[in-house]
Amino acid sequence: MKVFISSDIEGTTGIVAWNETNLNSDVGDYFRKQMTREVAAAAQAAFDSGADDVLVKDAHDSARNIIPTELPQPTRLVRGWSGHPFCMMFGLDSSFDAVVFTGYHSAATVPGNPLSHTMDSGVANLTINGIQGSEFLINAYTAAYCNVPIAFVSGDDDLCQFAKKLIPAIQTVSTNKGTGNATISIHPKTACELIGQRVQLALQGNLDDCRLELPKTFDIVAKYKEHQRAYRSGFYPGAKQIDSTTIQFVTDDYFEALRMMRFLV
Repeated sequence: MKVFISSDIEGTTGIVAWNETNLNSDVGDYFRKQMTREVAAAAQAAFDSGADDVLVKDAHDSARNIIPTELPQPTRLVRGWSGHPFCMMFGLDSSFDAVVFTGYHSAATVPGNPLSHTMDSGVANLTINGIQGSEFLINAYTAAYCNVPIAFVSGDDDLCQFAKKLIPAIQTVSTNKGTGNATISIHPKTACELIGQRVQLALQGNLDDCRLELPKTFDIVAKYKEHQRAYRSGFYPGAKQIDSTTIQFVTDDYFEALRMMRFLV
């Protein structure tokens, strides 16, 4: 069995402020360690469930957050950004049996996480077919594009609730519940224990129940904070500017949607 893990940090247990996501800050060092512990728990659960290959994509900021020596052997780790349109899912292909997400967060404008955003902080809002476009949704569709089941996600409570509506059979661990600029979190050790238990439960269950059907068409609307970006983005092939800060892109090929987002979001 092959398992792909994509890991972010804004849904890591206890996180609440932007400087805590920064690799180069003192407070950020603690949260990169907790991010690593949560990834390690998921990877170990995958091995305990019979996986013989676990590939982890460090998918936050510089993609140099996870501490490699803290992952169970023989985990493989993708660090840095290749530039490929798969972005946070780079390394995934149809040979994998399951996808696992750790440390994920709510979409831009969603109040369930003080750090909610979608890809670029300059994007005020993004929707796909009218659905709030979180990084989880974008990457879940990437998994569906590769025909790989989405077995598990951990992150803030609103994101976990969204994931359950999208994929009812998915296993989740809610690490934080956000209100305004605050969060209430579970204990970090409890989070790791639950991640291990529920990843194992997911991988030992019927993974076919965790497959997501890819939409036939993708109508993507991105609203920027600055009008200059919308003007420039409107020149991307197939994109059109629909007001001073908003562009629209419609395609029936999800790879083209990912290619567009790679350049414009």
